[in-house]
Amino acid sequence: MNKATNSLFESDLDLKRLNRGKVRDIYEVDEKLLLIVTTDRLSAFDVVLPQPIPGKGEVLTRVANFWFKHTRESVPNHLTDTPLEKVVTDPGQRAILGDRCMLVRKLKPLPVEAIVRGYLIGSGWKDYWRTGGVCGIRLPEGLQQADKLPQPIFTPSTKAGIGDHDENIDYHQAVELLGNKIAAQVRDLSLEIYTKAASYALRRGIIIADTKFEFGLDGNGSIHLIDEVLTPDSSRFWPVDSYRPGISPPSFDKQFVRDYLETLTWDKTPPGPILPQEVIDRTAEKYREAEIRLTRL
Repeated sequence: MNKATNSLFESDLDLKRLNRGKVRDIYEVDEKLLLIVTTDRLSAFDVVLPQPIPGKGEVLTRVANFWFKHTRESVPNHLTDTPLEKVVTDPGQRAILGDRCMLVRKLKPLPVEAIVRGYLIGSGWKDYWRTGGVCGIRLPEGLQQADKLPQPIFTPSTKAGIGDHDENIDYHQAVELLGNKIAAQVRDLSLEIYTKAASYALRRGIIIADTKFEFGLDGNGSIHLIDEVLTPDSSRFWPVDSYRPGISPPSFDKQFVRDYLETLTWDKTPPGPILPQEVIDRTAEKYREAEIRLTRL
């Protein structure tokens, strides 16, 4: 913990750590529970950058918890009611963790990231430029970068490990990985959640251009929403008042960092480049503003 900047790059708890991911540290509590610590690490192009974004992990956790609450009518999620003090008994450790923790049920993660796109940007724009579609879905001719799509589309991808890149796949490939029934449920739930969330966010001055969901199965084979949901790390958030097609719009998320990195000669492989302090500070501000717009009454 860097107290001077209120940042946490890596957690170190008296629990068995199962995984240190791009952003999250996952600990085993017992045979039924996991503790997820969302750090202030930032990944871009599937590479963890060497500097934290102060407060980012707390913002992500609070925003995810907000959306988990608001999506419960559509799909159950992995959150539990177990208080943190029952698992992390040291008050000093709890103070360091702040709002960065989730205590969740152990579920079996599905091997596909459920991506929904409402606008043509990022790898979707590159795919469209090459093929006239995205993940095998044909789109109208003449679309510009950042154009709104006629309707949201489900464009799944494989999950990549640290240092590897996610791979966009088409729906038929998702069926091969998940089976017909689960693939259809994942697609339909993803589109439903995105559509409702995008409508809500638009009233708050935010366009959700695209987003990524992850799902897991319980012992009965029932689907649950897991990981994070509709955060500035898993989504592209654009301010309504400065949006226009034809460019990569300004954003409330890590697209700001991606755009900066695209100006460098970095080959998008580890190690990631050092970010200027101005980029770190402005990114932290964008995360906080997204939380305020979405969650404050």
